[in-house]
Amino acid sequence: MTEQHESQPHEHVEDSLKQVMDLITRHKVVEALVHKQDMPRHDLVESLVHKQNLAELSKKLDGLHPADVAYILEALPIEDRLLVWDRVKAERDGEILLEVSDAVRESLIETMDNRELVAAAASLDTDEIADLAPDLPKDVVQELMKSLDEAKRAQVQSSLSYDDDSVGALMDYDFVTIRADVTLEVALRYLRFLGDLPSHTDKLFVVERDGHLVGVLPLKRLLIHDPEVYVAAVMSDEPVLFHPSDDASDATQAFERYDLISAPVVDARGRLTGRLTVDVVMDYIRDETEADMLQAAGLREEEDLFTTVWKAARNRWMWLAINLCTALIASRVVGAFEGSIEKLAALAALMPIVAGMGGNSGNQTSTLVVRGIALGLINKDNARRLLGKEIGIALLNGVVWGGVMGVVAFLLYKNAALGAVMAASMLLNLLVAALAGYFAPALIDRLGRDPAFGSAVLTTFITDSMGFFIFLGMATVFLL
Repeated sequence: MTEQHESQPHEHVEDSLKQVMDLITRHKVVEALVHKQDMPRHDLVESLVHKQNLAELSKKLDGLHPADVAYILEALPIEDRLLVWDRVKAERDGEILLEVSDAVRESLIETMDNRELVAAAASLDTDEIADLAPDLPKDVVQELMKSLDEAKRAQVQSSLSYDDDSVGALMDYDFVTIRADVTLEVALRYLRFLGDLPSHTDKLFVVERDGHLVGVLPLKRLLIHDPEVYVAAVMSDEPVLFHPSDDASDATQAFERYDLISAPVVDARGRLTGRLTVDVVMDYIRDETEADMLQAAGLREEEDLFTTVWKAARNRWMWLAINLCTALIASRVVGAFEGSIEKLAALAALMPIVAGMGGNSGNQTSTLVVRGIALGLINKDNARRLLGKEIGIALLNGVVWGGVMGVVAFLLYKNAALGAVMAASMLLNLLVAALAGYFAPALIDRLGRDPAFGSAVLTTFITDSMGFFIFLGMATVFLL
């Protein structure tokens, strides 16, 4: 981060967005007025006004952190976004492309030629190049790889060879190593010689001559111990470490559990390969959280706020089609009891309550199970106990709230049998909701899909259909 970007640490990004939007609005107004004027050397005057208006916008953008510029780009319509993107300095293109969402990145890349894309990517670190490469055209990636030195090219190829959800895809290769047989004073002199440390360096990695990791030396220990002490005496020889093939989700949980800032990544032979840092872990958690939110809402992929109507509609069609099918099935369940509803109109007013309570209860269980699966908390040993607990909760809620609605139904319609049917239906549907909320995400996970994808819709479909069937079926048997 440059000193210029650090000069405004307290300025809120939303204030920056408002200022940028005001500058764009003023620019458009002045441009329109000048364009309508009839004056000598009109083209020259218009060009000068154009440059003058945009100079302030460029100055504003230069003082912002890349993440703040990315936020502004995502919040602007396409036309204004491209206007702002043109005012960003070329040497900052790469780091800003990394910060924006995938959908917005695609719109920006489409406006850049191969030379600009290669220059933007080449300015990034190895792990950052690997993050950006999948979004670049193939010919650009080929040119980019040719422009890298042999060591950097090998690192990028190594990063790209790992699965997106593995530690290997997230690790970087910028770290500091020392030997165990040197004193802390030697280690300090070595750090002073380097002059700069990789970001998020809280520990040095202690390796043997062949690169085998033997421990880590936290900087805190380096500073507070006697300089004449050897590294081997104060290092930690049992650090938290990862392998490139480890699941990234497991690594993020370890970072949270052990309050890690960085951690070594070693190969199968124990040789230091790279490191994992907290900033990358936080980015991964954010991306996964956003993906789960989109999937829960039925969106197949991240959507640009200002994308075309056609593209946005196609992104939402699949889930709308699934919802339509489930709604049709639920409607046919209701249709099978049309005669009962005609005879007792109160059924039409009360049946949404049964289905709604079941849907809410089922989604509570489903959310709990999805979280448990994501955190690795649910296994064969405790799954049955968890199911039993959810069934117990459903029974208790069914007795309490079913009883409440039974009394309400009796008071509204002066029909004791209707109140009893209402209470029993809510109890049974809450039991169904507990089972659906538990088994829906578990089934989706068993099929190899993200349990957040579709579990809420599937649970709601089951509780709605079964709620209608139970309530109307019992009413038909006992009331008519």
